[in-house]
Amino acid sequence: MPSYRTGTVTAIIAERAGIQRVEVDGDKAYVLTELIGPVAVGDRVVMNTTAVDLDLGTGGWHVVHWNLERDAWSKSGAGHEMKLRYTSLQAEVGVSADLPRRIGTPVVACFLHSQVALVAAACKRQRPDATVAYVMTDGGALPMAVSDLVPTLRSARLVDVTVTAGHAFGGEREAVNVAHALEVAGDHDVVVVGMGPGSLGTNTELGFSGLEVADILNAAAALDLSPIVALRYSEADERERHQGVSHHATTALRITHARATVPIPRGEAPPHVGDHDVIEVDVPDLGDLGITSMGRSHADDPKFFAYAAAAGVAAANLLVD
Repeated sequence: MPSYRTGTVTAIIAERAGIQRVEVDGDKAYVLTELIGPVAVGDRVVMNTTAVDLDLGTGGWHVVHWNLERDAWSKSGAGHEMKLRYTSLQAEVGVSADLPRRIGTPVVACFLHSQVALVAAACKRQRPDATVAYVMTDGGALPMAVSDLVPTLRSARLVDVTVTAGHAFGGEREAVNVAHALEVAGDHDVVVVGMGPGSLGTNTELGFSGLEVADILNAAAALDLSPIVALRYSEADERERHQGVSHHATTALRITHARATVPIPRGEAPPHVGDHDVIEVDVPDLGDLGITSMGRSHADDPKFFAYAAAAGVAAANLLVD
């Protein structure tokens, strides 16, 4: 059950469109300004403290639920479509128009948010002229604003447009579900699909949010696009189920109905992924992008980075002039 606490904003740490990072009585918290408006130093606020209380992977941040200094607040949305439906924070977002699909467009499905950067960077290194759309699913964080990665990718022009699907919100374009998001992103050369920051896992065969990759691949194949999977691979993860090719990847590939392309760095042993098409690609040196995954840098776990980058190379190689 949720936990709440009231406190006073003691500092504004940082802010950008959609989010403020603040201190409340010295504790870190963030404010989703598109949902409840901004706060100021001295404001009394209500925080949801549940994730921190349970020591979950939120980075130690509480979430400001409401600003007690105001009696009312509203911001008009772009339409009448609702996300976070039937919660106290439900909001109108408006849904973007469908665009004509390009048959065969590469769609790269990612298991972790950090993979998105590596896929996009490798694709752009291979084909600098390619346009890349990022579809953020609702498998992890729902607000795109909490991602520090996305603004970096947009400013570096590694991602050209963002789409939020399902109950995820805050992208430049909004979609009802992943299949719809692939239509909404139809004017781009490559579409990278994956959850936002955070993921849910239960240490069971099917109880993990990355299983959504199976449905992403199914949707891409059903829409006559080209499904590609960014394998989750690690040599540094201490958990046996995530060593080498993660069981998340093998399980998702086992239950999908789509036949997906599974890129691996050249010279790596082909993984056991059933009837899917394993291909070897040359992975470029992406330099130091400053990306970490679960606290690990490229130096800590180079093959995690290489396998994700391989998917970006494979996507770029499918493009024709």
